[in-house]
Amino acid sequence: MRPRHPVRLGTAALVLSLTAVGCASGGSEPSDDRAAAARKTTVTSCGKKLDFDGPPQHAVALDQSSTEVLLELGLQDRMAGTSNLKTKIAPEYASAYDEVKVLSPKILTSEQLRAAAPDLAVGGFADYFTKDRVGTREELAGLGLPSFVSAVDCPPRGADRTPFELLFKDYADLGKVFGVEERAQKLVKRQRAALAEAARTKKRVKGEPTVVWLYSVYGDTPYVAGGSAVPSEMSRVVGARNAFDDVDEDWPQVSWEEVAKRKPDFIVLGDLSERGKPGDSAEDKLAAVRANPVMAKLPAVREKRFVEIPGTEMDPSVRAVGALPRLVTGMEDLGYVR
Repeated sequence: MRPRHPVRLGTAALVLSLTAVGCASGGSEPSDDRAAAARKTTVTSCGKKLDFDGPPQHAVALDQSSTEVLLELGLQDRMAGTSNLKTKIAPEYASAYDEVKVLSPKILTSEQLRAAAPDLAVGGFADYFTKDRVGTREELAGLGLPSFVSAVDCPPRGADRTPFELLFKDYADLGKVFGVEERAQKLVKRQRAALAEAARTKKRVKGEPTVVWLYSVYGDTPYVAGGSAVPSEMSRVVGARNAFDDVDEDWPQVSWEEVAKRKPDFIVLGDLSERGKPGDSAEDKLAAVRANPVMAKLPAVREKRFVEIPGTEMDPSVRAVGALPRLVTGMEDLGYVR
């Protein structure tokens, strides 16, 4: 459901609130990593140059992916708030998350963002920055508020940059902005190692099994991973092939008939049960697949070739690498991996 159109606050109101934030943060004693970062820093985010005189102290995360990246980097004390969680926060971030104010359980409005008096807005997707949500990036920049958008959602991505490489760029850029480069480097190193481990599965895969990644079902309409979505790269890493690789979208709306035409060897069911909407849980998706007469005839359905993966791990986020061992285990259980 789209948020209501926000009532616009005046430019002066945000400028005053941002100024107040800067004054309030100036009296605190900086930690070692903040002191090291007390320098001018410049990064480019989704085509926009962002300049910082020092590390942000009051960042706002516009979604769960951004929230968990910031928490992974140990930045909970630099966050003015979070919003828009699809599921429960990952257990490893729970205690840090408890230190951060939840501005809204849903997509943030312009008023809510401005009331938090942030010095940086971080979003995993560019469509949060629209007039009927938090405001365009140009509007926010005019008010002195920089916005960081994940490189994964920033076309053109280029064939030489996989979604995981773009995620690693996000970690490095945020590490630079917040002055926690070492933490970011360690995160990239760990996740590269997880990718390399999953990639070794290729040698044990029989053929190149095709997979449909089913993320959402609204009514009787399935949404699946397209060629630019993270799961498409996950498939390639482990030696499988996304059945909708030829569709240049992240999560295209398709029909059950189109899914059946692709004749997938197996189906990944994304579980978003904690979000609580009809069709979100893996169980709901499985019921929808079996209830469709065309899908019910597929060998993958008749032979129960399903793998369940948390939906949040199918999004571009710090949790995405967690889907890889689940995928490999599922393929082993189904007999696609020797």
